[in-house]
Amino acid sequence: MWPNKFDYVRAGSVDEALSSITDDGKFLAGGHSLLPVMKLRLDAPEQLVDIGRIPELQGISANGGLTIGAAATHDAIASSADVQAMCSALASACGQVGDQGVRNFGTLGGNIAHADPASDPPTVLVACGATVNIQGADGARSVGAEDFFVDLFETALDDGELITSVSLPNCSDCQCAYVKFPHPASRYAIVGVAVCLKMDGGTCAQADVAVGGATVKAVKCAGAEAALAGTTLDDAALNAAAEAVKSDIADWLAGDIAYPESYRQQMAGVFLKRAVAAAQG
Repeated sequence: MWPNKFDYVRAGSVDEALSSITDDGKFLAGGHSLLPVMKLRLDAPEQLVDIGRIPELQGISANGGLTIGAAATHDAIASSADVQAMCSALASACGQVGDQGVRNFGTLGGNIAHADPASDPPTVLVACGATVNIQGADGARSVGAEDFFVDLFETALDDGELITSVSLPNCSDCQCAYVKFPHPASRYAIVGVAVCLKMDGGTCAQADVAVGGATVKAVKCAGAEAALAGTTLDDAALNAAAEAVKSDIADWLAGDIAYPESYRQQMAGVFLKRAVAAAQG
């Protein structure tokens, strides 16, 4: 199918983009989330404002933590030495998005604005305590990733607002990993788990865990975190965390005829253990 007719505007700055957007308009970056939806006519914006070439939305900087421009591509993030050093789980997640063509053009900002529950980066952003930086006609604001993702394809963005960047703390002193059970055709996550472990000798001083794919949004898993913290990550702790994560995501489960909720819930425990093993190297 072909999308409905729409007006097209290419913005040269964030201010121009915000002043150009109409009530029936959408921002366009890489287009790998929005355009397929438009072709299926599940969405029919009357205007697209192209923000993909705005210089201030590009780039990745490291100054204490990471700041990643909303228009940075998945490939740029996956191959960034700064991201690999300061949040290796995000580099891994972006390297697993779709295929190489998608990674070359798809952007982090577009990905999280679309908020597909089976996408990879949101799970890492929630686990690692990222902040989403937003600009609108009324000014700028920042929202923690855990609060940014509200529900299925729903975020904290208001109409006319634009994601400008994503900020992450420096996780280089932690052991982090993202692992997923990919759908064999689409490569979307049937289950995806991100962990960030702060170790003190052989003991886990702090654990941060999030699950996506199995849920309608990326979910922070406090029960699994508590089960891992203060342990040597032995089998008993991993088994307890695997059981806890099933309860953590129980209210947010998603499924389909091929991979029902109960199966994904069970696999969340399995992939939590795999994520911890991957983080430990």
